[in-house]
Amino acid sequence: RSDPGDNLDLTRHTPIWAMVEWGTSEQPDPIHLVGGEGIGHHETTDQPAIYAYARRLLRHNLQRELQPGEAIRVTIVLPEGRRLAERTSNAAFGVVEGLSLLGTTGISQPLSAPGQLEAYREELGQKRDRFNCLVFCVGENGLDLAKQLGIDPDRRIKTANWLGPLLVEAGVQGVQAILLFGYHGKLIKLAGGIFHTHHHVADARQEILTAHAASIGLPTEALQLLLTSPTTEEGLNYLRRLDTESAGDRVQQVYGSIARTIDQRAKTYIRTHAEREVAIGTVLFDRRRQILVKSEIGAALLEEVLLL
Repeated sequence: RSDPGDNLDLTRHTPIWAMVEWGTSEQPDPIHLVGGEGIGHHETTDQPAIYAYARRLLRHNLQRELQPGEAIRVTIVLPEGRRLAERTSNAAFGVVEGLSLLGTTGISQPLSAPGQLEAYREELGQKRDRFNCLVFCVGENGLDLAKQLGIDPDRRIKTANWLGPLLVEAGVQGVQAILLFGYHGKLIKLAGGIFHTHHHVADARQEILTAHAASIGLPTEALQLLLTSPTTEEGLNYLRRLDTESAGDRVQQVYGSIARTIDQRAKTYIRTHAEREVAIGTVLFDRRRQILVKSEIGAALLEEVLLL
């Protein structure tokens, strides 16, 4: 079973199966690894998302059990992988229909543990004197897209789920402006006043999305569908279908409202807890790592932090 260490992780204790059978003399590798049900695959190459460290670990432990000339086929199965993947941002990295098996390291990084918060605070303190505006990247997908867009790496701070404490810390330390840069399914929580974004703490994403859809006058049937969407990404795709069917701009209206509200709530949150005024801008992107919307302040701050 998965053991993510001190990290708050939705894969905790999820079962991992390995089905081992004799291979054939024709296979090129004596240990042939196969991604079974629940293991995601890369959308472009269709290769299973079993990464180098996992492959090396499996081969290291299995090779010594084989006699010369013997070969095996190992199929890794995550029975809950497909279901759990719907609650992750794996698709932003091109991994679909399941979870990845390990990454580049075998050591869990406890990004939601209190010790990590202190590390983020130290990083913020090191950068506050150098720049008027810092970029809070929510998670690895935010960090990766920021890199692709050419956002100054010295301005970037990876926040994980500690957005509330870090916003307050930024106010206390005198940061003048912050660009919130993240996946809409995470940052949308700030529009509802939820400033610790891990799903174990609070989750009202569909409710927030539905409320903003109601504010632009969507009919009851559409609101009911948004409220019962399994994920915010599904809700976004539903709005996109409505726009396609009737040549509307509901996505921009709804998410523009959400981005403006994030700006306002984050600014108020800092003022309440740190008694400081900090300019806040928001940029939201979808699971395909395409920018979905920028608040007015977010668009201005984005121009400021891009490397020329």
